Amino acid sequence: MQQILGLVSECLLAVAVPYFFLNVILGITVARREGGSLRGQEQMVTKGARAPQRDWELYFLVPCLNEARVIGATVEALLDQDVSRIFVIDDDSDDGTASVAKRQAALRGKSERVVVVRRKLPDARKGKGAALNAGLVQVKADIAARGIDPDNVVIAVMDADGRLSPGGARVPLALFENPRVGGVQLAVRIRNRPKLINQFQDVEFWMISALSQFARSLSGTVSLGGNGQFTRLTALLGLTGDPWSDSLTEDLDLGLRLVADGWQVTTTGAAFVDQQSVDSYRRLLRQRTRWYQGHMACIVRMGEIWRSNKVRQIALLEVSSYLLVPWLLVLPWSILQQWIFFEICFGSGRGVFAGNLGSLPWRVSYAVMWYLISFLPNIVIGVTYSRRTRQVSLGRSLVLGHLMIIWNYIGYTAAWSALVRIVRGRTGWDKTARTVEGAEESIAVAVGTSS
Repeated sequence: MQQILGLVSECLLAVAVPYFFLNVILGITVARREGGSLRGQEQMVTKGARAPQRDWELYFLVPCLNEARVIGATVEALLDQDVSRIFVIDDDSDDGTASVAKRQAALRGKSERVVVVRRKLPDARKGKGAALNAGLVQVKADIAARGIDPDNVVIAVMDADGRLSPGGARVPLALFENPRVGGVQLAVRIRNRPKLINQFQDVEFWMISALSQFARSLSGTVSLGGNGQFTRLTALLGLTGDPWSDSLTEDLDLGLRLVADGWQVTTTGAAFVDQQSVDSYRRLLRQRTRWYQGHMACIVRMGEIWRSNKVRQIALLEVSSYLLVPWLLVLPWSILQQWIFFEICFGSGRGVFAGNLGSLPWRVSYAVMWYLISFLPNIVIGVTYSRRTRQVSLGRSLVLGHLMIIWNYIGYTAAWSALVRIVRGRTGWDKTARTVEGAEESIAVAVGTSS
């Protein structure tokens, strides 16, 4: 049995480690090509940014369910960007979300640019995908009324807590001048990073996910997210049925459908979006369980992608690998890692440092070699994160990288919880609560008492 487990572990490591390093190396290459340095995106010093040549119409969809705590600041920030219209989709909120959005637009004297789409039960609260589809219906009506060519329209999706980097609304538009690009996803930063739980999430988004997305841009298979998502309107209209599905990860599902339809989905190092992190471990586990369940359920798109004659071989290989990660890497490794730790501490692996290994220098060298082999990915994570993040020292980044070994157990637990939910056929979910920032609380309270 030990031989079988050992062989399976070696096979997984032979796939996972090269996959990790390939993504990091390619991601760093693309990041340097666009920004000149890993920190270029954070400092908004980029070589790859260029102004769009076409006169694009940019519409923002902001789905909201009880977002009064944050929607005012989001509307304020979007009004500072060069956007055509902002559609706030109020999914039957009961905390005055719509009033906060309207008030903020009125305070800026730009009420005509902010449209509140009110949804009521029983049609409301059917998921983010349904809310986005309802918003898109209103956008199409507005486009028709204004006589705009749909080929000149880009639809952006922003979470209610999202904030774009300066000029970030217009930066992705230049990429759509490539007629093969159907979607653009911005890298995500965590805005509130005072606690360890917040910093871990920033490592995930700003280092691991961002570099992986840069790498995937080479195959045109970047995953779409729920925040900072830009799509070509004609690409959305070309899909069968509504663009956004009832999947728990409707953003990932949309990106896969675009790839299957022959579109490229890419990213850019010239802009980013920041958002709040989850500051409770219980809520974080629930959020990650939802993400894993959505990711794992999207395996049903594999057949559609393989049957499509519009998908390039490199894109087919990359998307297939990505969809199989939770099934073939995360779930098995979550068990095998515990077996490896047990063997090292109590089993045959105890002989790694036992017995006669020769002189003290040899023992120290052997220990260093074992450490480097075991923790090399974590060291790379720490070093790379420090290179992308000005505010975090190399020492702290290395500590965070090493602690990712423990942080990974949240992902392991979430993956197994997601599998149980899939087996039991459970798909319902409660949204993630937001945290009040700055003056947003007084705005929300004022509007709530007057509405």
